[in-house]
Amino acid sequence: MTFTVHQVPGHGAEDVVVAPEGSVYTGTEDGLIWRLSADGRRIDKVAHTGGRPLGLELFADGDLLVCDADAGLLVVHVADGSIETLLSDIDGKRMRFCNNAAIAADGTIWFSDSSLHYGIHEWKDDFVQHTRTGRLCRRDLDGTVTVLIDDLAFANGVALSRDEQFVAVAETGARTVVRWWIAGPRAGERDFLVRDLPGYPDNIARGSDGLIWVTIASPKDPLVERLQTAPMALRKLVTRIPEKLQPKPKRTIRVQAFDDAGTLVHDIDLSDQGFHMVTGVREHAGRVWMGSLHEPAVAVLDLP
Repeated sequence: MTFTVHQVPGHGAEDVVVAPEGSVYTGTEDGLIWRLSADGRRIDKVAHTGGRPLGLELFADGDLLVCDADAGLLVVHVADGSIETLLSDIDGKRMRFCNNAAIAADGTIWFSDSSLHYGIHEWKDDFVQHTRTGRLCRRDLDGTVTVLIDDLAFANGVALSRDEQFVAVAETGARTVVRWWIAGPRAGERDFLVRDLPGYPDNIARGSDGLIWVTIASPKDPLVERLQTAPMALRKLVTRIPEKLQPKPKRTIRVQAFDDAGTLVHDIDLSDQGFHMVTGVREHAGRVWMGSLHEPAVAVLDLP
């Protein structure tokens, strides 16, 4: 397998999405959206969201849906870089942490709001304190927003099944991927696509191969697991430790892929190759593109 890293002109290329012709979009912490050519040799600035772009999806017309942690659900018109706000509030209250989304064939948007209490800059506080206030939501074509699940342990990546019978949402803090059944005899029910992941999932996405690809941003940490069940006072105290003294994520590159029954199909686990902490993944035509919250770059792996 060939692994290649492509630098981008900004830090924290958190997610990736691939257009039908192979070009790749990503967003960086300075609010910019970039487009890379399929070979990674050309990089163009597309837009500036004014916030912190995280999850990216493509509409059928080629425009981008951007989950901006600060600004909410945005549409980026790629032809001219103009920005349209689709949603910033739910039930009259501003979202704290819009994170990831999936777009159904009819245009319905399924998206995650990671926490009611903490935003992108305090993500570790929610993760360690285990607030379980993450939400899975749906935005209908008429603009109506419905909260479907409101007790997720740091709601993160979102993906639809191939037949759109269910929507999956990653629970980073619980190391699971939850299913919410949309249609069929189980409509309205909740279960798990996968439990006990080997680490903490971030973004997830359905690939061109029909599989649901899951990032493992960092391996399971025994200390974190213990802290999540410790008294809240201790959990809050830990998050007040200066950043430079806090444990650093292990330098790993790992993504997994599951079919719609939750069966593991791929488990890609690589040693440090000048890239780490995979937080975005997108399989397209046998290539697996990756983004990272901690890298000024995206990477691509050519599957055998």
